[in-house]
Amino acid sequence: MTERLPALLVLADGEVFEGEAAGALPEVGLATGELVFNTALSGYQEVVTDPSYAGQVIAFTYPHIGNYGTNADDDEARRPFCCGVVTRDLVAEPSNWRSTEGFEAFLVRHRVPAITGIDTRRLTRHLRDEGAMGCAMGTGDEATLRSAAAGAPTTTGRDLVSGVTIGEAITRGSGRRRIVAYDFGVKETMLRQLTRLATVTVVPAGTPAADVLARAPDGVLLSNGPGDPEVLEGPIGAVSDLLGKVPVFGICLGHQLLALALGGTTFKLPFGHHGINHPVQQLASGRVEVTSQNHNYAVAEHSVPDAEVTHRNLNDGVIEGIRCTRANAFSVQFHPEAGPGPHDAHTLFADFLALLDAGAAGAR
Repeated sequence: MTERLPALLVLADGEVFEGEAAGALPEVGLATGELVFNTALSGYQEVVTDPSYAGQVIAFTYPHIGNYGTNADDDEARRPFCCGVVTRDLVAEPSNWRSTEGFEAFLVRHRVPAITGIDTRRLTRHLRDEGAMGCAMGTGDEATLRSAAAGAPTTTGRDLVSGVTIGEAITRGSGRRRIVAYDFGVKETMLRQLTRLATVTVVPAGTPAADVLARAPDGVLLSNGPGDPEVLEGPIGAVSDLLGKVPVFGICLGHQLLALALGGTTFKLPFGHHGINHPVQQLASGRVEVTSQNHNYAVAEHSVPDAEVTHRNLNDGVIEGIRCTRANAFSVQFHPEAGPGPHDAHTLFADFLALLDAGAAGAR
């Protein structure tokens, strides 16, 4: 293993962490983004390739990252869209029968900057106290990094969906039912779940409702995705136009867009929910599910007319699910497809299937 270059991670508030350059950082020299932490103990490849991390630098709280390598089957998107990766210990030699490439080689191939050797326990405590913020990491001098961190963009007020969505529609699967999935940053695991139910047509984020309805779908999925939901006026308008005409299921950003289309509002959480161990309660049954989550924004309490709250986060009480009372539409803030994460919430896809079949029976 070649000797690593010294590097610094500097936060927008001036906090400094010493580490070593990794991934593509030795080549690019400097990287910036909004720094958030993820508490998952595994699934680092799925996390890094989740398009919902566009504009963000991911700090892993679990110390050993890269120990089982990577393989193409676990990619959630065509490439990582995150701005960088922060670890305590980036494992040099992976050990797993499925591994085809080491994690650092994966980062280098995709030109993702990284920094390792960071005290991620101190970093996480700081972000929990002060909130997610801009950062800069690099091999340059501290003054340069401080200036870059102070000017680093966050996700607030930014449309990051346009940078991750597909350019034209594609079709997956061959089921008798038809689902249109909006690609706001949709994950491969989510599409695999959907293709078990139906033929799925994935459309770009800016697709008007009329074009979706022209495909005569049995249902519409609003996918996960990055950035501030309130700036996505086109998708919000499209969702509004779809309500009452076709069953709708929203996940993560899709949940926020459904709430906004119903007249609700969203707000930015201090440091978001990023991990695979978030307890969520189904209010109707009292059942508690451990869920996978990745979001910085949430639906504001009592802001959504014509909707009932169906799920709540047991850590902080944030709304985790809603159901529209005037149309066949529901949504959840977490990721029921579990890429990565527990499978507790897989039943939501069965709920969506029931909604599709009920709609089809009504149409007959």
